[in-house]
Amino acid sequence: NQMKSLIELNNISFEYNNNKILKNINLEIKEGEKIALIGKSGAGKTTLISILNGMKKQTNGDIKIYSKSFNNLDNSQKSKIGTIWQDLRLIDDLSAEQNVNCGLLGNQNLIFTLKNLLNLSKFLKAHKIMELCQMNSSIYDRNLKSLSGGQKQRIAISRSIIQEPEILFADEPFNNLDPKLSDHLKNLFISRLNNYKIKFPKTIFFSLHNINLIDGFTRVIGLKDGEISLNILGDELRESHFKEIY
Repeated sequence: NQMKSLIELNNISFEYNNNKILKNINLEIKEGEKIALIGKSGAGKTTLISILNGMKKQTNGDIKIYSKSFNNLDNSQKSKIGTIWQDLRLIDDLSAEQNVNCGLLGNQNLIFTLKNLLNLSKFLKAHKIMELCQMNSSIYDRNLKSLSGGQKQRIAISRSIIQEPEILFADEPFNNLDPKLSDHLKNLFISRLNNYKIKFPKTIFFSLHNINLIDGFTRVIGLKDGEISLNILGDELRESHFKEIY
């Protein structure tokens, strides 16, 4: 059962203002993996995610996605890569449901998208996903500015799900959420099972602030001072491994 390789990093380094943020990162992400990325604040987790999804260009080394370099990916391949950013990147002047539907921008034509944003099409799928993320229907049409941090967090998560990426990167996606809700959402991503048959990404790569959420991930990668100091299967992880990271 050979899983196909989605992303390969070879000897990736990243420098900023003469600071080495990442040093010689070698990593392969295979289809179907559920990877948790852990490490102290400042270990380089956000930078690594930015290089994996093409937002930042490495200083050295090379990266292959679907066996190609970024510049050679076509639009349909690019739309198969989703990201939940730590600053969420939502649009203040739109409603909650319109923000979720923005996830369709990547893989639909413009007319369809404009119709969607202007409320001419039904928001049925967005509402199902928002419900899976435990959002009450009373907030669907509310302006983003009036919502809490935890609600905005779930809107960003919902927006990434509606995009139907094959691989989803997320930078601390459960920030602002209580433990029960974090656990519920994590389990949706890990199992991909839901009553609405909504298609969740097959491959996920989530940086986690809270190590209590690691359970269920198939692989755990630890960053320390810009280097991978831990790369282990999820069920082999022991308490002692955390000492190598924190």
